[in-house]
Amino acid sequence: MRALQSGFDSLEKVTVSQEQCTIHHLLTHTAGIPDYFDEEVMHDFEELWRETPMYQIRNLKDFLPLFQHRPMKFDVGARFGYNNAGYILLGLIVEAVTQQGFAEYVQENIFNKVGMSRSGYFEFDALPTNTAQGYVDFSDGTWKTNIYSLPAKGGSDGGAFVTVNDMVKFWEALVTHQLLSTTTTERMLTAHTRVDNDGNFYGYGVWIAKTGDDIVKYHVMGYDPGVSFHSAYYPRKSIKAVVCSNRSSGAYDVMKYIDNEIL
Repeated sequence: MRALQSGFDSLEKVTVSQEQCTIHHLLTHTAGIPDYFDEEVMHDFEELWRETPMYQIRNLKDFLPLFQHRPMKFDVGARFGYNNAGYILLGLIVEAVTQQGFAEYVQENIFNKVGMSRSGYFEFDALPTNTAQGYVDFSDGTWKTNIYSLPAKGGSDGGAFVTVNDMVKFWEALVTHQLLSTTTTERMLTAHTRVDNDGNFYGYGVWIAKTGDDIVKYHVMGYDPGVSFHSAYYPRKSIKAVVCSNRSSGAYDVMKYIDNEIL
C-alpha cells in the first residue's frame, strides 16, 4: 500500500494495491482498504491496545501502523463496508492539503465557524472542566471509566467531544449551506451507496434513510466503549434530534423512540 507509506501525491487519488481508490470511495466506505478496527469481524475495541498503548495515539499518523500493512478487504468499489481507516486517510489528506493538523482545521473551520463553543478534539488526560466521562458497565453490575479503552485523542474517524446544543448548530449550518456550497452539500447528502435492502444508504459521511425515492432521515452515529451518540435531521419536518450518552449503548433506545414518533 504505497500511499500509506510515502504520502499522498494529489487530492484526487490514493494508490491502494494496484487499483485506483478515489476520495469518493473513502467517503462512501467502498474503498475496500484494510481497517484498524474491522467492525464486520471484531467486537472488542479494547483489543487494539494490547499491543499498541492507547496513550500513544494522539495524531492521525499514529493510526497507520494499525492497518497499513494488512491486505485489502475487497476490490475497490465492490461493495459497502464500514471502514474507520478510510476516514483516517481522509483526515491525512486534509492535513496534506491544508498544512494544518486535522483537529485544528476542524476547530477553526467548523466548530468556531458554527459557534460550537463547547465542542472539540480533547485529550483524555487533559479534558476541559465539566466534560462528562464515559463509563463501561459490566454484566455483574460494576463500572469503569473508558480512559484506557480509547485513543488518547480521537481522529478523523471520530472521537470529538460535542454537546446536544452544539450538534443542533451543526445541522442548522449544514442544511443552510453555511459550511459548504449548495452543490457540495447536495453531493454530501446524496445517497451514493446502498447499505442494505431496508432503505438505508450512505452519502458522504452521513447515513441516509429512504422510503421509496423520498429521503426521510439523514443521521450520524458513533459507538465506542463508554460512549454512544445518535443525531438526525428529518428533512420533511426540518426536525433535528441529538442524543449523547456516556454509556456504550445508552443512545440507541432513545433515538429509536424519537424515530418512531417522527417517522
